Amino acid sequence: MKFLAKFILFISIISCNNSISYQNRIFDDINYLADSKLEGRQTGSKGEQMAADYIANRFKILKIDAKGTNSYFQNFSFNKPSNPHDQITFENSDTESQITSKNVVGFIDNGAEYTVVIGAHYDHLGYGGQGSLYVGEEKQIHNGADDNASGTALMLDLANQLKFDNFNNNYLFIGFSGEEMGLLGSNYFVKNSTVNLSSINYMINLDMVGRLKDDKSLAIYGTGTSPIFKQTINSNNDSFNIIENESGVGPSDHTSFYINDIPVLHFFTGQHADYHKPSDDPDKINYEGVKEISDYIYSIISDLNDNGKIVFKKTKNEREEVPRFKVSLGVMPDYMFNKGGMRIDAVTEDRPGFKAGLIKGDIVIKLGKDDVKDMMGYMKALSKFKSGDTTFVVVKREQDTIKKEVTF
Repeated sequence: MKFLAKFILFISIISCNNSISYQNRIFDDINYLADSKLEGRQTGSKGEQMAADYIANRFKILKIDAKGTNSYFQNFSFNKPSNPHDQITFENSDTESQITSKNVVGFIDNGAEYTVVIGAHYDHLGYGGQGSLYVGEEKQIHNGADDNASGTALMLDLANQLKFDNFNNNYLFIGFSGEEMGLLGSNYFVKNSTVNLSSINYMINLDMVGRLKDDKSLAIYGTGTSPIFKQTINSNNDSFNIIENESGVGPSDHTSFYINDIPVLHFFTGQHADYHKPSDDPDKINYEGVKEISDYIYSIISDLNDNGKIVFKKTKNEREEVPRFKVSLGVMPDYMFNKGGMRIDAVTEDRPGFKAGLIKGDIVIKLGKDDVKDMMGYMKALSKFKSGDTTFVVVKREQDTIKKEVTF
């Protein structure tokens, strides 16, 4: 009888899906979500509501069931503290400082025991403010094409693909709000999950996946959160330069799931000079790269489809080891670089690095008395200086090794 019920469910799924065909809508999705008419999708804004409505409508077109608390939406409210360092708490009140936003939640119900969560935050910075790296005097819209219209579009592409097979898991797709304000949407969801939290098999997070470079470097975080992950990501890879990080903790929404003992994988193509600036626009997206990553993740999901419940494993929290800084070089590191030293991806004008003559592409190999072998080595060396200190920085610039004096 149980077999018959599953068979009937399978037939009904196939019948329903026959009315849907796969369409690559990545370009359209990114260009809508990162259009200036949405005014940067700041949490709780009209533009963010437009983005939420768009995602919900895409779910509806794909015949993906609603799984919020109000159709596709899971509303939450919080009071924004006057001190940005104070902790935000969720509450309902009529105060002027209250902000209401929503997660957008869709569900493919295959009648399976376990559910895979695929998430991406869809909020951004609006006109800038806290979190913006823009230094201009006039406010400008931060469209957030890479951060994170790209991840949202990839999530929708996977939703379309997963309508057709991999029936051994259910799939929960979540567009998170409030990520830029401190992972608010994912934090709220795991505390108020619309599926049984213990039924979640693993979580895939997509944040800033739109700038795949020519060397095809792709960072995957959380590879140590299940014993099966490393083998799976490597056996399905035939084109990417994978940069693995075992930790399940990081500055994106996967962290909310990891701390609830759920295996996570977080995909990221790296920071860039347009990060958190008005220049993060759709014309700079590598659309073919987004599709390549989507297909790669789909192959990982397919490989894990027959593995039942994925085993969770605690990882070392690398963020607890990150030293505190009193100064900055004023450069943006290339977090995807793993060939020795710290490669500079951008230099901010009128900051110590700029004044010292550092340029994009320089690889820092020594700072003060410390050799710099990787990103952690750079951070440990930098933490030893205070404002007013003068030291030397040694960089590789193409074939040359250059020594520069720098004052913090």
